[in-house]
Amino acid sequence: MPTPFYSPRDLRFHLYEVIKAENLNQLPHFADHDRESFDMVLDAAGQIGETLLRPLLTVMDREEPQLVDGKIRVHPQMRAIIKRFGDDGWINAPFTHDEGGQQLPATIMNAATFIFGAANYSSSVFPFLTSGAANLLRSFGSPELVAMFTPKMYSGEWQGTMALTEPDAGSSLSDITTSAEPTDTEGEYRIRGQKIYISAGDHDATDNVVHLMLAKIKGGPPGAKGISLFAVPQKRLKSEIRDPQSEILVDNDVQTAGVYHKMGYKGAPIAHLMVGSGEGAIGYLVGEPHQGLRYMFQMMNEARVGVGMNAVSIGTAAYYASLQYARERPQGRPMDQKTMGSPQVPIICHADVRRMLLFQKSVLEGSLGLLLQCSYYADVAHAGEGEAAQHAALLLDLLTPIAKSYPSEMGCLTTSAAVQILGGAGYTTDFPVEQFYREARIHPIHEGTTGIHGLDLLGRKVTQQGGKGVQLLIGEMQKAIAEATVYPELTPLANQLSEAISRLTHVTTHLLGLAADPNVFLADATLYLEFFGIVTIAWQWLRQATVAQLALPTAQGDDVAFYHGKLMTARYFYEYELVKTLTLAHRLQSDNRVTLDMQGDWF
Repeated sequence: MPTPFYSPRDLRFHLYEVIKAENLNQLPHFADHDRESFDMVLDAAGQIGETLLRPLLTVMDREEPQLVDGKIRVHPQMRAIIKRFGDDGWINAPFTHDEGGQQLPATIMNAATFIFGAANYSSSVFPFLTSGAANLLRSFGSPELVAMFTPKMYSGEWQGTMALTEPDAGSSLSDITTSAEPTDTEGEYRIRGQKIYISAGDHDATDNVVHLMLAKIKGGPPGAKGISLFAVPQKRLKSEIRDPQSEILVDNDVQTAGVYHKMGYKGAPIAHLMVGSGEGAIGYLVGEPHQGLRYMFQMMNEARVGVGMNAVSIGTAAYYASLQYARERPQGRPMDQKTMGSPQVPIICHADVRRMLLFQKSVLEGSLGLLLQCSYYADVAHAGEGEAAQHAALLLDLLTPIAKSYPSEMGCLTTSAAVQILGGAGYTTDFPVEQFYREARIHPIHEGTTGIHGLDLLGRKVTQQGGKGVQLLIGEMQKAIAEATVYPELTPLANQLSEAISRLTHVTTHLLGLAADPNVFLADATLYLEFFGIVTIAWQWLRQATVAQLALPTAQGDDVAFYHGKLMTARYFYEYELVKTLTLAHRLQSDNRVTLDMQGDWF
């Protein structure tokens, strides 16, 4: 029997029973959708994942992209896969009807990308990198630029990328040195520099690659204030922007200097690009000069929620692989039945194996709930009005660093638990969990390291608008507590969450009191992010447990076990994970400055 890579039942539980995503059709922008159309999207995603992406999971890992004669060669089936995503309208599905899109809510779109990522993460990234780049163009570019680039990006004929990082400028984007010099044509610049770690930055599965690239216009303001955004195609239209209908492409002085060989996520190439080594690559200014970083943060924030979802996708695939193995692998006997000659039992009968499975399930299903909730907030912020839209935007902004970082960091641990369940077999390439373990490791790094997101949460997001985002989130948590206390079975969990919220509030107040010295204030921002993340996932589990408790008395068939599993996993998270906030609170309120007092030459 094929190993499942996700649970359609669990995904629909989150969407329809907890979040109630079908309520989005009450917003005019999504009025054409209903639960039936959402289910059609999810079913289509499942079919693509099962038939197109999953069969290439192993081969794309073992036959990684290679640079041949200046061009990166990827798996030959990727061209057909990207075309399928274009033909079926996945790349521009969230965009408006006028643009050929479906006005699909981000909640459902991200649920679909979860399925694709769980099927084969490497193959899933190509089309949605293009979607993000196209969204930047349509949001900030001129009508001429939109007409020039986006139709072929939507169709899958052209790839889109985000080109930020340079050899000496990773997280510190203010230090980029890629330059832009105006030509005689308005809006066109000669771009010179280099970019590294560019996902899908060059490959042979599309006819062109359009880089949304950060560069500094010569003579502009120093630092981050001087960063502008440009569309820099690998090949440009010969007649250039004056005739966007032209089909003739010529080289644009964007050369591939190398392809990075990674520990995981091998099927998607990561390129080192030399830009403008000759006459200079033509770049087209997107929006206003010196506003590039602000524009790029739109794509980066969308991508950060996407990174969290990708981490959950990979972790979920590993979880189901280890779950199937635990059910099938006989080993040992119960502790109270040691009679030799008695049959061995499947390892799922052992408490420690169940602990590792519960750990995976609690982290992953809790994180999936948070990510879909963030997606729902994004939809309300985008398509709603008034106070509801404002509150949704604040909540999304506050939760983004958590939604990116908690699943990413914990995904490394859940995939490790999957390997551990398989034992020696998990350490071999005969089973896919070793691949998932390797692929999980990128997510705490790209789209902002965990440390960067800790600084963002504590240094900016917590204090925005006088802390209103935190107040709104605590209000949502208190609402979940009130709903849970209706059920005596859930009162202990509700009380534990209430105590954790008080603990988080006390720690936050203590840290803000240290803000006069930013070195002390932010020294343990990463631990604060972890603390906040655990409390946030506990909130999600209380919501899931409340829904399960309500549904259980009338549940039938497989749903009985499903809801029992939800309730038991919520108990696990509170007993094994939420308690970690006690020691984190102690550390965050300690006046021991060991990381600041330690000297570099003492290591």
